[in-house]
Amino acid sequence: MIRVLLADDHAVMRECLLHILEAAQSFVVAGQAHDGESTLALVRETNADVLVLDLTMPAGGGIALIERVRTANPHLRVLVLSMHVESHVMERAFRAGASGYLTKESAGVELVAAVRKIARGELYADPGGARHGAQVDRPAVRRPQDVLTSRECDVLRRLAAGETSRRIAQVLDLTPQTVSTHKKRILEKLALANDAALIRYALRNGFGEEGDELNQP
Repeated sequence: MIRVLLADDHAVMRECLLHILEAAQSFVVAGQAHDGESTLALVRETNADVLVLDLTMPAGGGIALIERVRTANPHLRVLVLSMHVESHVMERAFRAGASGYLTKESAGVELVAAVRKIARGELYADPGGARHGAQVDRPAVRRPQDVLTSRECDVLRRLAAGETSRRIAQVLDLTPQTVSTHKKRILEKLALANDAALIRYALRNGFGEEGDELNQP
C-alpha cells in the first residue's frame, strides 16, 4: 500500500482526491492538511510515501513550500497539484524538488497513475504541461538567477528593495543567521564579489520590481 498525504485548502478538493485514491484500493490516505503551516507539521509527524500538494495555499504555500517540505522530510516525494499549465511554473516546481506535477483539470483521470509513478521513484509531468514545452528531468536554465532557490530569490528581491537582513528575517520568519547564509549562497551561485555587486545584479535583473515572476506561485 502507498501511504499518501493530501494538502489542499479546499475541503471539497481533498474529499474528491480521497475518494479517487480509496477507489483504487492500493492507497492509504495517512493525513490531510489545509495550509502551508499544517502541511509542514503533517510531513514532520506522519510517515508517508507521497504528498499531494496544492501549489496555492494560504499560510506559506507556493513554490517555496516544496523546498520546505523537502527539507523537513527528504524521503517524501511531492506531487504538485496546480491550476497552472504554464511550462515555467512546472519547471520551477521540479527545480524546487517536486517529483511530479499534475493540473487540477487532469486530477480526476491522472491522479492514481501519477502517485503510483512517483512512488516508484520516477518523475511525472502532466501531459498538458508537457505539451506546453516544460522540461522535466533537465529543466532549461535560461538565466543565471535560475540556479537560485525560491527562498534565495525572496531574499535577493528584498535586498534589492533596500530591506535590512534583520527586516528580511522578520518578514520571512527566518533567523538573521539564515538570511546571511542565503546571501552568501546567492553571492557564490551568481559569482558576485560583494554586497554592492549583488544589489547591482538584482536591480539590473528586475528583482527590485514588485510582482517579480520568480516570487509568484
